[in-house]
Amino acid sequence: MKVLALVGSIRENSIHRSLFETYKGISQDFFELEEGVIETIPMYKGNDNEPSVVELSKQIINADAILFFSPEYNYSVSGVLKNTIDCLSRLDPQPFEGKPAAIIGASPGSIGTARMQYHLRQIGVPLNIHFLNKPEVMISNAMTKFVSGKLTDAKSLSFLLLHAQIFREFTMTFREI
Repeated sequence: MKVLALVGSIRENSIHRSLFETYKGISQDFFELEEGVIETIPMYKGNDNEPSVVELSKQIINADAILFFSPEYNYSVSGVLKNTIDCLSRLDPQPFEGKPAAIIGASPGSIGTARMQYHLRQIGVPLNIHFLNKPEVMISNAMTKFVSGKLTDAKSLSFLLLHAQIFREFTMTFREI
Protein backbone atom coordinates (compact mmCIF):
# COMPACT_ATOMS: atom_id res chain seq x y z
CA MET A 1 0.00 0.00 0.00
CA LYS A 2 1.29 3.43 -0.96
CA VAL A 3 0.56 6.60 1.04
CA LEU A 4 1.52 10.09 -0.05
CA ALA A 5 2.41 12.70 2.58
CA LEU A 6 1.92 16.42 2.16
CA VAL A 7 4.07 18.27 4.69
CA GLY A 8 2.61 21.73 5.21
CA SER A 9 5.78 23.31 6.50
CA ILE A 10 8.71 24.20 4.28
CA ARG A 11 10.64 25.87 7.08
CA GLU A 12 14.14 24.58 7.72
CA ASN A 13 14.27 22.41 10.88
CA SER A 14 10.48 22.15 10.96
CA ILE A 15 9.06 19.85 13.63
CA HIS A 16 6.57 18.68 11.00
CA ARG A 17 9.43 17.53 8.77
CA SER A 18 10.80 15.63 11.78
CA LEU A 19 7.34 14.29 12.56
CA PHE A 20 6.99 13.08 8.96
CA GLU A 21 10.39 11.33 9.11
CA THR A 22 9.49 9.72 12.45
CA TYR A 23 6.13 8.54 11.14
CA LYS A 24 7.75 7.21 7.98
CA GLY A 25 9.97 4.96 10.08
CA ILE A 26 7.16 3.88 12.41
CA SER A 27 4.74 3.08 9.58
CA GLN A 28 7.08 1.10 7.32
CA ASP A 29 5.60 -2.25 8.42
CA PHE A 30 2.12 -1.06 7.41
CA PHE A 31 2.60 0.92 4.20
CA GLU A 32 5.08 2.75 2.00
CA LEU A 33 5.12 6.46 2.80
CA GLU A 34 6.56 8.95 0.34
CA GLU A 35 6.43 12.72 0.29
CA GLY A 36 4.76 14.85 -2.33
CA VAL A 37 6.76 18.01 -2.92
CA ILE A 38 4.77 21.18 -2.28
CA GLU A 39 7.50 23.79 -2.05
CA THR A 40 7.71 24.08 -5.85
CA ILE A 41 3.97 24.69 -6.29
CA PRO A 42 3.50 28.25 -7.60
CA MET A 43 1.02 30.68 -6.09
CA TYR A 44 -2.49 29.93 -7.31
CA LYS A 45 -3.36 31.94 -10.42
CA GLY A 46 -6.07 29.77 -11.95
CA ASN A 47 -3.61 28.08 -14.29
CA ASP A 48 -4.15 24.35 -13.84
CA ASN A 49 -1.37 23.07 -16.09
CA GLU A 50 1.70 24.10 -14.05
CA PRO A 51 4.16 21.16 -14.27
CA SER A 52 4.71 20.86 -10.51
CA VAL A 53 0.94 20.83 -9.88
CA VAL A 54 0.33 18.21 -12.57
CA GLU A 55 3.15 16.03 -11.20
CA LEU A 56 1.83 16.22 -7.63
CA SER A 57 -1.65 15.44 -8.92
CA LYS A 58 -0.33 12.25 -10.54
CA GLN A 59 1.34 11.24 -7.28
CA ILE A 60 -1.94 11.74 -5.38
CA ILE A 61 -3.97 9.81 -7.97
CA ASN A 62 -1.49 6.91 -7.79
CA ALA A 63 -1.49 6.82 -3.98
CA ASP A 64 -3.88 4.73 -1.95
CA ALA A 65 -4.22 7.43 0.70
CA ILE A 66 -2.98 10.85 1.81
CA LEU A 67 -1.42 11.97 5.08
CA PHE A 68 -1.30 15.68 5.89
CA PHE A 69 1.40 16.87 8.30
CA SER A 70 0.71 20.51 9.11
CA PRO A 71 1.32 23.19 11.68
CA GLU A 72 -1.46 25.51 12.77
CA TYR A 73 -1.13 29.09 11.58
CA ASN A 74 -3.74 31.61 12.72
CA TYR A 75 -6.22 28.82 13.58
CA SER A 76 -5.87 27.27 10.13
CA VAL A 77 -3.60 25.33 7.78
CA SER A 78 -0.32 26.77 6.62
CA GLY A 79 -0.44 29.07 3.61
CA VAL A 80 1.77 26.76 1.55
CA LEU A 81 -0.54 23.80 2.16
CA LYS A 82 -3.71 25.79 1.44
CA ASN A 83 -2.18 27.13 -1.77
CA THR A 84 -1.25 23.59 -2.83
CA ILE A 85 -4.76 22.31 -2.17
CA ASP A 86 -6.27 25.25 -4.06
CA CYS A 87 -4.04 24.58 -7.08
CA LEU A 88 -4.89 20.87 -7.06
CA SER A 89 -8.61 21.57 -6.62
CA ARG A 90 -8.86 22.94 -10.16
CA LEU A 91 -7.69 19.78 -11.91
CA ASP A 92 -9.78 17.27 -13.81
CA PRO A 93 -9.70 14.50 -12.81
CA GLN A 94 -9.81 15.72 -9.23
CA PRO A 95 -6.82 14.01 -7.54
CA PHE A 96 -8.31 14.03 -4.03
CA GLU A 97 -11.65 12.53 -5.12
CA GLY A 98 -12.60 9.74 -2.71
CA LYS A 99 -9.14 9.47 -1.14
CA PRO A 100 -8.84 8.27 2.44
CA ALA A 101 -6.72 10.68 4.47
CA ALA A 102 -5.56 11.58 7.93
CA ILE A 103 -4.09 14.66 9.58
CA ILE A 104 -1.09 14.79 11.89
CA GLY A 105 0.02 17.94 13.64
CA ALA A 106 2.16 19.19 16.49
CA SER A 107 2.09 22.50 18.28
CA PRO A 108 3.88 24.22 21.14
CA GLY A 109 0.43 25.05 22.50
CA SER A 110 -1.89 22.95 24.63
CA ILE A 111 -4.47 22.06 21.97
CA GLY A 112 -2.02 20.66 19.45
CA THR A 113 -3.34 21.84 16.04
CA ALA A 114 -7.00 21.07 16.79
CA ARG A 115 -8.32 24.18 15.04
CA MET A 116 -6.16 23.59 11.96
CA GLN A 117 -7.28 20.00 11.73
CA TYR A 118 -10.96 20.88 11.86
CA HIS A 119 -10.44 23.58 9.26
CA LEU A 120 -8.58 21.17 6.96
CA ARG A 121 -11.51 18.77 7.26
CA GLN A 122 -13.81 21.59 6.08
CA ILE A 123 -11.50 22.33 3.16
CA GLY A 124 -11.62 18.65 2.21
CA VAL A 125 -15.43 18.47 1.96
CA PRO A 126 -15.83 19.84 -1.61
CA LEU A 127 -12.86 17.70 -2.69
CA ASN A 128 -14.52 14.55 -1.30
CA ILE A 129 -11.56 13.66 0.91
CA HIS A 130 -12.50 10.95 3.44
CA PHE A 131 -10.71 11.74 6.69
CA LEU A 132 -10.05 9.21 9.42
CA ASN A 133 -12.03 10.47 12.41
CA LYS A 134 -10.14 8.70 15.18
CA PRO A 135 -7.51 8.57 16.42
CA GLU A 136 -6.70 12.23 15.91
CA VAL A 137 -2.99 13.06 16.15
CA MET A 138 -2.64 16.46 17.80
CA ILE A 139 0.67 16.54 19.63
CA SER A 140 0.51 19.32 22.20
CA ASN A 141 3.41 20.96 24.04
CA ALA A 142 5.59 19.79 21.17
CA MET A 143 8.70 21.70 22.19
CA THR A 144 9.01 19.42 25.23
CA LYS A 145 8.59 16.27 23.10
CA PHE A 146 11.23 16.96 20.45
CA VAL A 147 14.91 16.87 21.36
CA SER A 148 17.48 18.03 18.79
CA GLY A 149 14.78 17.86 16.11
CA LYS A 150 13.72 14.30 16.96
CA LEU A 151 10.46 13.17 18.54
CA THR A 152 11.51 11.46 21.76
CA ASP A 153 8.27 11.31 23.76
CA ALA A 154 7.44 7.63 24.33
CA LYS A 155 3.65 8.18 24.55
CA SER A 156 3.62 10.13 21.28
CA LEU A 157 5.73 7.50 19.53
CA SER A 158 3.46 4.72 20.76
CA PHE A 159 0.40 6.67 19.67
CA LEU A 160 1.86 7.20 16.17
CA LEU A 161 2.38 3.44 15.86
CA LEU A 162 -1.26 2.84 16.80
CA HIS A 163 -2.33 5.51 14.31
CA ALA A 164 -0.35 3.83 11.49
CA GLN A 165 -2.06 0.51 12.20
CA ILE A 166 -5.53 2.04 12.26
CA PHE A 167 -4.85 4.20 9.20
CA ARG A 168 -3.83 1.10 7.24
CA GLU A 169 -7.09 -0.64 8.21
CA PHE A 170 -9.09 2.49 7.35
CA THR A 171 -7.42 2.77 3.94
CA MET A 172 -7.95 -0.93 3.22
CA THR A 173 -11.72 -0.48 3.58
CA PHE A 174 -11.61 1.98 0.67
CA ARG A 175 -9.65 -0.47 -1.47
CA GLU A 176 -12.43 -3.05 -0.96
CA ILE A 177 -15.22 -0.68 -2.05
